[in-house]
Amino acid sequence: MQIEIAHTIKYSYSKAVFVEPMTLRLRPRCNSAQRLNTFQLNIKPIPAGVSENIDLEGNITATIWFDDEHDFVHVSARSEVETLLTNPFEFIVTEKSALSLPAFYAELYGKDLECYITQRFPCNEVERFIESPLQESRGEIISFLMKLASYIEKSFDKETREHGWPRPPAKTLARRKGTCRDLALLYMEACRVVGIPARFVSGYRCLEDEDSEDRQYLHAWAEVYIPGGGWRGFDPSCGKVVADRHIAVAAAADPDKAAPISGSFRGNNTRSTIEYNVSISPNR
Repeated sequence: MQIEIAHTIKYSYSKAVFVEPMTLRLRPRCNSAQRLNTFQLNIKPIPAGVSENIDLEGNITATIWFDDEHDFVHVSARSEVETLLTNPFEFIVTEKSALSLPAFYAELYGKDLECYITQRFPCNEVERFIESPLQESRGEIISFLMKLASYIEKSFDKETREHGWPRPPAKTLARRKGTCRDLALLYMEACRVVGIPARFVSGYRCLEDEDSEDRQYLHAWAEVYIPGGGWRGFDPSCGKVVADRHIAVAAAADPDKAAPISGSFRGNNTRSTIEYNVSISPNR
């Protein structure tokens, strides 16, 4: 699919402040699953400098900084992406020890996957929650990953919360509802319980109802590492395997390292607000 994305973010301050260097994660990936055809980044006021970098997770980021005080920062990113992943199951698992659960990854990975397996929010509630999909999948990894995504989608009401970090899995389980980022974090922790490396992904999802007039948002899901398949996406918000309707931008072991913008400002008694708009449309 050819997909056009426009994403604008505006920070407004009640008076002029000194904006510390900001890290932008708005450039979609370019890999075997998607091709980035065009990308434009516009920033107002014009920053003193812009530096494109590759972070520890392989995400392309832009660091921007300012010399003067400002009462707003407006960031606009426009992308044209071609998604290529029509068959997300076109791979084989190359490590027998990773075929059944709990998964075990060969020593050749060393400590490379440690940060993706370590639970950030260990709790008994997550272990109890996965009993059903674990039993139904008979401990087979691909079946478990699919059933877990479907189980979460059916078990939770969906909500929109425009700001804030993902809620801890225990709180999401207690409330029985959550945003896409809450459910993605729950999915990650559930995978880590049975030894599957998982990470958080931020990006966009092109809705199947292309004529919908509902407001569009940044989206979040999870990726798991499968020997022979690499990082593969699963979206517990819709209960599906990630294919050609998802556009990934950034991924990280911790959600805060995949946020679209990170930064701070210096100013006394200053209020800040944020406005944003996301537009996602197939390029016919």
